[in-house]
Amino acid sequence: KALRNFSANMDVLVAMGSTVAYLYSIVVAVALTMGSSIFGHHVYFETSAVIITLIKLGKLLEVRAKGRTGAAIKELIGLRAKTARVIRNGKETDIPVEQVRKGDHVLIRPGEKIPVDGIVINGQSAVDESMLTGESIPVDKQAGDEVFGATINKQGMLTIEATKVGSESALAQIIKLVQQAQGSKAPIQRLADRVAAVFVPVVIGIALLTFAAWYAGTGELTTSLLRLIAVLVIACPCALGLATPTAIMVGTGIGAKKGILFKNSEALEHAQQLKTILLDKTGTITTGQPVVVEIVTQVQTVAVGETDPVDSSGETELLKLAAGAEKGSEHPLAQAVIKAAEERNLSVPAPQQFEALSGNGVRAVVNGQNILAGTRKLMEQNKIGTELFGQQAEELQNKAYTVVWLAVEGRVEGLIAIADEIKPGAKTAIEEMKQAGLDIVMVTGDNRQTAAAIAREAGISEFRAEVLPQNKNEIVKEFQHKQNGLVAMVGDGINDAPALVQADVGIAIGTGTDVAMESADITLIRGDLRSVPQALQLSRQTMRTIKQNLFWAFFYNIILIPVAAGVLHPFTFLPDFLRSLHPVLAALAMAFSSVSVVSNSLRLRRTGGE
Repeated sequence: KALRNFSANMDVLVAMGSTVAYLYSIVVAVALTMGSSIFGHHVYFETSAVIITLIKLGKLLEVRAKGRTGAAIKELIGLRAKTARVIRNGKETDIPVEQVRKGDHVLIRPGEKIPVDGIVINGQSAVDESMLTGESIPVDKQAGDEVFGATINKQGMLTIEATKVGSESALAQIIKLVQQAQGSKAPIQRLADRVAAVFVPVVIGIALLTFAAWYAGTGELTTSLLRLIAVLVIACPCALGLATPTAIMVGTGIGAKKGILFKNSEALEHAQQLKTILLDKTGTITTGQPVVVEIVTQVQTVAVGETDPVDSSGETELLKLAAGAEKGSEHPLAQAVIKAAEERNLSVPAPQQFEALSGNGVRAVVNGQNILAGTRKLMEQNKIGTELFGQQAEELQNKAYTVVWLAVEGRVEGLIAIADEIKPGAKTAIEEMKQAGLDIVMVTGDNRQTAAAIAREAGISEFRAEVLPQNKNEIVKEFQHKQNGLVAMVGDGINDAPALVQADVGIAIGTGTDVAMESADITLIRGDLRSVPQALQLSRQTMRTIKQNLFWAFFYNIILIPVAAGVLHPFTFLPDFLRSLHPVLAALAMAFSSVSVVSNSLRLRRTGGE
C-alpha cells in the first residue's frame, strides 16, 4: 500500500526484507528441483516466517503496552454511573443513565454516584468530587449548588434537576478532551515523521550498497542477500514512530487524573517552553467572591460587622442606592454590593435605567436619581470632583481593598470598600513558578494602588492595573513581542477569552466560564493556581521522555545498521552472531527497541509526572 502511494513507511523495510528472503528461497527450491545448484543449497523460508512472527510479537507487546498508556480514558469511562433513579409522574423509577433527559428530577441516596450534571433542588450533602478536581475533601452541597456526574454523594439525600446529560456532561467533555489530545500530533512528532520519510529510502540505499559490497568481496549471493535482509529488518524505524505518541498518551492521561486537561498535544509541548505567565486577578489569584468590608460616607466610616453608629441613615441610603444601581450587573463587585444590602435586610429598589460601562462601572437611575457607581476614573470622566474622598480612598486601596465610588446627581456621596481574598495556595503556586525561572505578571482592571497591594501580598513584582477587558489581549501581544520565550495567559472569565486565544498557551481556571475554557489550551478543573506549576512540570517531564525515546530510537539505528551490514565481520575475536548478524536476530532486536520505547513512556506513568 505504501509503495502504491509512492511513500515509504516503517513497514516497507520489514516487508522488503522478509519478501527478499522468501523469493530467494523459492528460486533456490525451484533450481534444486531442476537439478541445478547455481543458487546454492540453503533456503530461508523459516527466516521470513520468524521475522514476521517476531515483528507481530513486538506489535502485540506494543499494543498491550499502549493499552496501558490509554488506561486514563478507560478509567474515566468506567467512572460513569450505569443507572439513575428519576422521579416521573410522582413515582421513583430506575432507568439506564442514557435515558435521563434534561429537566428530569433525579434522586441520589448516600453512597451513590451522581448520574448526570445538575442543580440541587432539595437536600443537603457532602459530595466527593475528587475524580474531577483531585481534591479528596468532600464539597458541601445544598439547594442551588451545581453537581457533576460520576461524583459520589457521601452523606445526605439529594434531589437534583438534570441540566447536562450524555455528551454534554462534564465527564463526557473531559473524556472528549483527553481523546482529542491523545489523537493529535505534537510539533516534535512532525519532525520524527519527516525524518522517517527520508530515513526509509536512505536505508534501502544502504542495504543495496551492502549487498553490492559483499557480493563484490565474496562472490556469494546467499551471504550478500542475508546482509541486505538484516539491514532492511534491523533499520525499521518503528521505535521512532512510537517515541512521541506513547509519551503523549501517558502525559495527557496523568494530566486528566490530576484535573489538568490539555486540549491537544501541541499545548502539552508548548507549556514547557513558557517564559512569561500573565495572571488575571479576580477568580485566578483571588477567590472571585468579594465582600463589602467598609462603607465611607461624608460624615462617618462604617466597618461592616461592627456596631453601627447612632445615625447610620446616610450609610444605609448609600448602600441601597449602590445596590439598586448594581442590580443589573453580573460583575463580582456588583454582586458583593447587592449581597451586603440583602444581609442587612434592605429593600433594594430596581433601577429605572441601567447601563454597564465596561471596565469602569455602571450608570443607572434609581428612585428617580442619576447614579454613577464605579472607579475614580469614571467620576473624573464625568467631571465629578473626587477630592473630598481622595485620602480615604487611598487608605482603603493601600489595604488591598477595591473601592467603588458612588455619585448621586453629579456629586460623590461615598465609597464602598470591597475585599477579595487571595486563594489558598496562590502564593505557593506563584513562588514555585518564580523558582522555575518564569516571569509572573498580574493583569487586572483594578486601580494601581489596589493592584499593588494585591501583587505585594501574592509575591508578584510586576503588574498591569486599570486594564480594560478588551485590552487584555494587547497586554499578551506586548509580552509576546518583547520576550524570547512563549507567553501564557491564565484566566477564568468571558472577558479573558480573547487573551486566552492570543496567548501561546491559554490556561483556563475550571471554576470559570465555559467560554474561557473553550478558548483555552489547558483547563485546570480544580480552579487551583497550584495546578499551573503542576501542568508545566508534567509538560517538561513528558517532553523529556519524548526526547529520550527519540534519542534511543536514533542511537539504536546508528549503532546496529553497521553491525547488520557486517562491519564487525573482520574482528574474529567477536561472537559469530555479532560478526554476521542473522536477519532473525535483527528482527528480534528491532522488536525489542519498539517495546523499550513504549516501556520508557510507561515509566512516566509510574512516576506520576513528577
